Amino acid sequence: MTDTDITTTAGADWAAWQKSWDRQQEWYMPDREERFRIMLDMVEALVGPAPRVLDLACGTGSITARLLARFPEATSTGVDLDPALLAIAEGSFAGDERVSFVTADLKDPDWPTKLLYDSYDAVLTATALHWLHREPLAALYGQVAELVRDGGVFLNADHMIDDSTPRINAAERAQRHARMDQAKADGALDWSEWWQLAAKDPVLAGPTARRFEIYGEHADGDAPSAQWHARVLREKGFGEARPVWCSPSDTLLLALK
Repeated sequence: MTDTDITTTAGADWAAWQKSWDRQQEWYMPDREERFRIMLDMVEALVGPAPRVLDLACGTGSITARLLARFPEATSTGVDLDPALLAIAEGSFAGDERVSFVTADLKDPDWPTKLLYDSYDAVLTATALHWLHREPLAALYGQVAELVRDGGVFLNADHMIDDSTPRINAAERAQRHARMDQAKADGALDWSEWWQLAAKDPVLAGPTARRFEIYGEHADGDAPSAQWHARVLREKGFGEARPVWCSPSDTLLLALK
C-alpha cells in the first residue's frame, strides 16, 4: 500500500496512516526510532515497566504505540489539540482500555483539569513543544512538574539549538538538508505534502480543515538550548535535569522529580 492509497471502503486504514506519518517524520529525523528507544530505556530504568504515562502533545500516538509494544502493562493518556492527528490516534487505539485521549490546548492554564489522573509516573513528549515560545513553555513545565509524581520523570525529545556554536550549527544544518533533499528526490513526503494527502481523505478531510483553522500552516515557536530546558525544569520543581541522548541537531532531555 502506498501513501496515495491509504483508505478503504469501510473507512480510514489507521495502521497505514500511522506508517505514513512515521515516514514523513523520519524524513526530518532519521534517528527518530533511536530517540524513542532511549526514552523508553530511561522510563524503565527510573519508574519500571508498568508506568502510568501522559503522552504530551501526542499527535497520532507515536510514543504510546512504542510504549505499549515494549511495556504491555503500561497505560497512557494522550493529550493534543490537533483534530486530525487525534482522529488517527483514536482510530488506531480504539478498544484498547490501556489508552485514553483528551482534547486540550496546552496553552490553556486549565488543561490539566481535563486529564483522567492527578499524577503520572512519566510525562513523555517528542517533536512537539518547539512550537511554544519560551514564556508559555516555562509555564507548561511548571504544570508538568505538578503532574509528575515524586520519583517520576519527564522526557522531551526535540530540536534544541545551542546558539553559542553558529558555525557548527550551520554546517550541521547544511548537511542535514542536503540529505533531506536527496530523500525528497527519492519520493519522501514532506510536511505540507502529507497534509495535502490527509485533506483528500474522506475521513480526515474535515478534521484536517479544522486543524488548519487552529494552527495555520505550522506554528513556529522557540528552540532554546538543552541547557535552557534543564535550568527551567529545575526552577519549576524537578530535582535533576540533563540530556540523556543527542544527535547533531536534537536532544532527549530527562528531568527527574
